[in-house]
Amino acid sequence: MRETHQKIIKLASLMKKTTQTVILTGAGMSTESGIPDFRSNDGLWQKIDPMTVARPETIREDYDTFYGFYKTRVETLKQHSPHEGHHIIARLEKKGIIKALITQNVDDFHHIAGSERVYYLHGSIRTFRCHNCLSPANEIAFLSKKPCEFCGGRLRPNVVLFGEGLPHDALNKAISEIEVSELVIVIGTSLRVYPVSQLPFMTNATKVYINRVIDSQNSFDLTIQGNAKEVLIELEKQL
Repeated sequence: MRETHQKIIKLASLMKKTTQTVILTGAGMSTESGIPDFRSNDGLWQKIDPMTVARPETIREDYDTFYGFYKTRVETLKQHSPHEGHHIIARLEKKGIIKALITQNVDDFHHIAGSERVYYLHGSIRTFRCHNCLSPANEIAFLSKKPCEFCGGRLRPNVVLFGEGLPHDALNKAISEIEVSELVIVIGTSLRVYPVSQLPFMTNATKVYINRVIDSQNSFDLTIQGNAKEVLIELEKQL
């Protein structure tokens, strides 16, 4: 614990020296709000093959399976909310300590907590569109399994599925923020998904990694093992 405390003090010192801090968050931020992740022992992909549901082909070939999976996720999300760590990041942004936030999460908890400069690399499960004509739709229409009112196509959440590219605008802006950053803090992600896994290394900035599991082979300047919320609570105290 003492070693972790000293590392958090060091991180606070780094953050005090720059206004060019960029945060990158992954599923580890959301799991502490009760949202299951994908790749852990208790993750969603342990219960269902992602390639049978989270791909565009399933929308065309087996919409019932696709719809059932995402309907459950959308409805489950209503039972959860941002935790204190989300609110801390938002407060640090308002104070000018954090310049930008990049996230792999689709739950919008960062925005709900008050963060404003957020780049969603994997989209949002709270907004919807037609898979065919891309026209926007609403949650009620999706949950009611209604067809697109414009073309009759099938509705889906605005999340990035396997085989789809990341949203260009969000990705390009995220890369721009990373390239000019002086400090990059990665929180709650295994960094196994390309191209997000490459983002922290597109800069000469100091790199910090916060996660429950630390890979001894990682290439970060500072690593802090612990839950995102607990580390962020202690970090705010030091700031």
